[in-house]
This record gives sequence, structure tokens and C-alpha cells, in this order.
Amino acid sequence: MSTEKQTKINQLLSSQPAGAVLQSFWLTQQGYSPDLQKRYRAGQWLESIGTGAMIRAGEQVGYEGAIYALQRQSLFTVHPAGRTALSLLGKSHYLELATSKVTIFGSTGERLPTWFLKHDWGVAVAYYQSSFLPPDIGMTEIQLKNLPIKISGAPRALMECLYLAPEKQELIECLELMEGLNNLRPDQVQTLLENCQSVKVKRLFLYLAEKAGHEWLQYLNLKNIDLGKGKRSIVKHGVYVDKYRITVPRELDQHGK
Repeated sequence: MSTEKQTKINQLLSSQPAGAVLQSFWLTQQGYSPDLQKRYRAGQWLESIGTGAMIRAGEQVGYEGAIYALQRQSLFTVHPAGRTALSLLGKSHYLELATSKVTIFGSTGERLPTWFLKHDWGVAVAYYQSSFLPPDIGMTEIQLKNLPIKISGAPRALMECLYLAPEKQELIECLELMEGLNNLRPDQVQTLLENCQSVKVKRLFLYLAEKAGHEWLQYLNLKNIDLGKGKRSIVKHGVYVDKYRITVPRELDQHGK
């Protein structure tokens, strides 16, 4: 390999954090032609993990490196969400010795690329497309395996849990997670609730916050939050909560009484 090409690959690798996936289309945009990428693979600088995606040769890359690539290179809104985000923020009620399942949300229409779907990341990935919340609010950035990655902040993550409830997420666990969120900023919660498109999520969020006895709840302006009309049956044969016009599981209603 020529000195020029070797200098170019060194520039690339020094500009990207360790553990990041490098997508072929993005490399082409940065001036690394498909032919040059092929030479780098042949020279054992890069190795393929699927059509259109590469990593540094010899590296072990986790799902975090894939999320980094989707956020920084594809400009996707895909992010660790729900219980996964709460766990990463240290807000999970349960001590997880080893992560076996990762919850990821993305905007409606954001399809994960084939290389992501087919690669074994060492964890089960549950991906949900939804636009019930705008993609640019309630997010925070953390360092995950030395990679800067945007994840859901605590209040947004709890709302994502409620979006999945009760089919994909137990409501009793949502309450336990909510109980740990005693220091949320009312202005952040207010913004999320005003922009949330799911009546179910908004009603459940307020119901659980009240049940958890959080002080920040009193600082919300409920007049500016559209809670919709009519009743919502979250489960069948549950207990009807008149204040929020929702039917919830009996064990949830009785919890803490």
C-alpha cells in the first residue's frame, strides 16, 4: 500500500472513536472510494460486518458502535430508549448483572439497515418505530464505551416504557421505575407532556407520578396538557380511575395501599 493511502487510513482511524461502525456510504462521502475501502479490507485495516458496514480489523464492536454510526453518519434518531435508557442513567429499579436485551426507538419510517439486523451484537435488540414524541426533545448524551451517544433522558424513557405498556412492558414495573424519578425537572416533563401525541402515555404518566407522590407533579400546568376525551381501557377487567379516565390492572391500583 502506498504511503499516501496508509496516511489516509491513519487519518480516518484517528478521527473516529474506537468501537465505531464505519458505513460504506459515509466513507465514500468522506473521500474514501469503494475501491479504496476494498483495498483497506484486503490490507486488513478494516473488516466487513455486513454489506455496507465495516469496523477496525480485530475490534469487538457492540451495539453501541452501531448506534453511534446511525446517529452520526446516517443522522437517524435511533437511540437507546425505555428501560434500557433508564438503566444506562442508573435509574433502573433492578440490578442487571448482564444486559441481555436492549430497547431502541426510532422515528416512524427509520428502518434499521440490513447489516444491523443480521449482525450478532451479543444482545437481543427490540426496535420500535414511533413518532409519539418529537425526536429532538427529552434527549441526553452520554459516553457509552467511550462513544458519545444520544439516549432518552429519564422522563422520556419512562414515557417510552408506557408507550409499550401493557403488551411489551409491565405497568407494575413502570410504577417501580417511576418511583425512582423523584428529582425530575418540571419544565422538562411539561415540554414532553405538551408535545406527546399519545393520550394513553400522558394519562398513565400523570397517574403513576401521582401514585408515586412526586413533589414535581404540583409544578406542572395541566391546563396546557391535552389529555383527550373519553375513557381509555388500558387492560380488560381492571380498575377504573375516574380522575384520569383510565382502566388499569388491579394490582397496579392496589400497589402501595
